[in-house]
Amino acid sequence: MTVAEPPILKDKGVTISVAEQQLENAKSEFERLLEESLSFKFEQGDIVPGCVVRIERDGILVDVGGKSEGFVPLKEVSNMSVDSIKDVCKEGENLEFYILREENENGQLTLSLKRVAQARGWVQLENMKRNDDTIRAKISQVVKGGVVVDVYGLRGFVPASQLRVKGTTPEELIGMEIPMKILETDTKRNKLILSQRLAVQEEKAAQREKILSTLESGQVVTGEVVRIADFGAFIDLGGLDGLLPISEISWERVSHPSDVLKVGQMVTTKVLKVDQEKGHISLSLKQMQPDPWKEIEDKFNEGQVVSGTVRKIQSFGAFVQIYPGVDALLPTVEMSESPTTKPEEVVQVGQQVKAIIKKFSPKEHKISLSLKGMDVSDLLG
Repeated sequence: MTVAEPPILKDKGVTISVAEQQLENAKSEFERLLEESLSFKFEQGDIVPGCVVRIERDGILVDVGGKSEGFVPLKEVSNMSVDSIKDVCKEGENLEFYILREENENGQLTLSLKRVAQARGWVQLENMKRNDDTIRAKISQVVKGGVVVDVYGLRGFVPASQLRVKGTTPEELIGMEIPMKILETDTKRNKLILSQRLAVQEEKAAQREKILSTLESGQVVTGEVVRIADFGAFIDLGGLDGLLPISEISWERVSHPSDVLKVGQMVTTKVLKVDQEKGHISLSLKQMQPDPWKEIEDKFNEGQVVSGTVRKIQSFGAFVQIYPGVDALLPTVEMSESPTTKPEEVVQVGQQVKAIIKKFSPKEHKISLSLKGMDVSDLLG
């Protein structure tokens, strides 16, 4: 069988084969594409893909498809302090780079790696600010008026008024990761202001809702005394403060909460009442102790003479402690036959007295005493 010869073309008196013509066309197309690739215009501000060719002491050489390798100066590698460039990228790694300056006379581009991270970081942060998200940022530096933090390749500032870190020195803050809310973002001025205070408030609000949903009357809880007032003490139950009224601190009369409690002290109390709507919790410390009114039910009777200590004097009478945690009332009208007698003319605070139990109602927490009908000199100790 005879194999057919390839067709012959004639061009201006020159005879060429089809195969030769196809080869010439392929060469021309390759040259065109090569020329186009070399003539591609890189412009400042563009973000281009590239491959890390070599990591040097003062920066990174990158192949971005230009006439020559682009260069990333050391200061443009990362916005955050790093021990080594290799902590940021590796040779052979494909990344995106920001064009800082167009090609110089040698055809080399000046590139930035950190600008890409910054651009993406700003987009993320602005989206999170719109959504009121909480982020976590690491403190990198303590400066006058606050701290500097690293977040998403950017450096942010947290004013001292927006910090809620307790019990630490400035040096101990370095490296600490804390929750933050975004207060302000300004890409043109490269300004990022954050707040830990708002993040903590939101976190506590969530904790309060959780605590409120699990608390009920009669439940025993442990917390820290965080504030003392004339009317009682506030106990931190893990994000929500409960009120321990002065009347619920002890069965014995308490002049001031600070006489019994100290800030920072841990106490175990019983929940008296929970107001879900207002978020109020009432606590009792004395309910954790035996009820002295029950203990005296079979110890005293009406008509019995008892001894006690005058604890407090009012215009209507005096309170006399006749048993630990139990105060009986000695009314003014029961101190003397004279209607004009004043309590302080008969008894003094701290004085030991003897009196007759006139009325005994322990279940109602009421005991009434009297000095009438007896020789006062015999009753006063």
